[in-house]
Amino acid sequence: MNKSISINPATEEKIAVYNRLTVEETQQKIEKAHQVFKEWKHTSYIKRAQLMNKLADELENNTDYYAEIATSEMGKTIGQSRKEVEKCAWVCRYYAENTKDLLQDNTVKTEAEKSYVTFQPLGVVLAVMPWNFPYYQVIRFLAPALMAGNTGVLKHASNVQGCAFAIEKAITKVGFPKGIFSNLNVASDAIEAVIEHKRIVAVTLTGSAPAGQSVASIAGKNLKKTVLELGGNDAYIVLDDADLEEATDLATLGRLQNNGQTCIAAKRIIVLDKIYDAFLKLYKEKMEAAKMGEPTNENTYYGPLARLDLRDELHKQVEKTIEQGGTLILGGKIPNRKGAYYPATILTDLKDGMEAFNEELFGPVASVIRAKDEAHAIELANNSKFGLGAGVITRDKKKGEKIALQLEAGSCFVNKLVASDPRLPFGGIKTSGFGRELSGYGIKEFVNTKTIWID
Repeated sequence: MNKSISINPATEEKIAVYNRLTVEETQQKIEKAHQVFKEWKHTSYIKRAQLMNKLADELENNTDYYAEIATSEMGKTIGQSRKEVEKCAWVCRYYAENTKDLLQDNTVKTEAEKSYVTFQPLGVVLAVMPWNFPYYQVIRFLAPALMAGNTGVLKHASNVQGCAFAIEKAITKVGFPKGIFSNLNVASDAIEAVIEHKRIVAVTLTGSAPAGQSVASIAGKNLKKTVLELGGNDAYIVLDDADLEEATDLATLGRLQNNGQTCIAAKRIIVLDKIYDAFLKLYKEKMEAAKMGEPTNENTYYGPLARLDLRDELHKQVEKTIEQGGTLILGGKIPNRKGAYYPATILTDLKDGMEAFNEELFGPVASVIRAKDEAHAIELANNSKFGLGAGVITRDKKKGEKIALQLEAGSCFVNKLVASDPRLPFGGIKTSGFGRELSGYGIKEFVNTKTIWID
């Protein structure tokens, strides 16, 4: 198919149709990014920062405009769309203000007269990004890449091309060189040729494990650096000293934010036996009370999934879990209404081998698991092929920290939902990927860490 179609998941109405690029057009955009790189890599950090701050201004001054596109294309509630745009501006400003320090030369004392490590840009970086955070996933790669002196091209999800083109236009609008960043509206089967293009020096992907395996395989055959941020089945351990009101509030938001479509969402909620029944009772009440509805309504807690096929796949996972012996406590039924809606759902009596225990359920479905004690809770949390995020909810912060250090994940938060922050590295282990985004660790993924020795 030579077109991509944006469909409003709340109404099932067609928003727009976008022509896909031809092979020749794709190659031209990649070549243009390379030509721009040859000049851009010599620009000063001051010039780069000025433009990056202008991009932040553009996002902040037109938050509603960008938010409305995201809400219409993938169903995110309008309030959360605004927050996403604002977070993008924060990331832009962070790298505008800090890149010079993050990439400063590092002098190393050796027997040489002078020896140091310097960090230089690589070239054109390809980003393959998903639809769940249609702006933030892109800016998370783009801001550090451009500030480091690289250029970029984007293969975004087909259902959020409006967001993809909005970013491309914003980049040009604020004065970045034309062609420094381009949206490649191509089908998934065109990715291999893009990765293999001689001008592409590295690839970053956020998405599913199968997508990561495919991209990493192609990049590996071509000896190109990759960073992968893949799925998660995040465990949140609720200790028996936890404040139940706070714990259930966190668990509700953690499961329903972004309509449940977040890699680092609270998916497996592991509750100690002593408070399990009380937690489940209150949690069910809060999940049931959360308002599902039209994402443009300011009072809506969560909206539809991004596409009908995603909703249907989620429902199959719920049904499979029940067939395997899981218990449905709440939800689990496709509502009789237009749109890709799925109700807040709770599954219990889960064991290793069940769909909801082992796999990622990308939607408003919570897996609540009983643990005998703290050691058992840690064992259950680590019994996963994923390792993106994890959390601990407790009044005892020292105990929470001790447990967090034992959890097998790239990020572990105590008394707060896992979140990405430009000041801290973000990424996973196991099948949740490798490499890091954000902070000084992330910006160094796509530079040449070069040794200079002078005798």
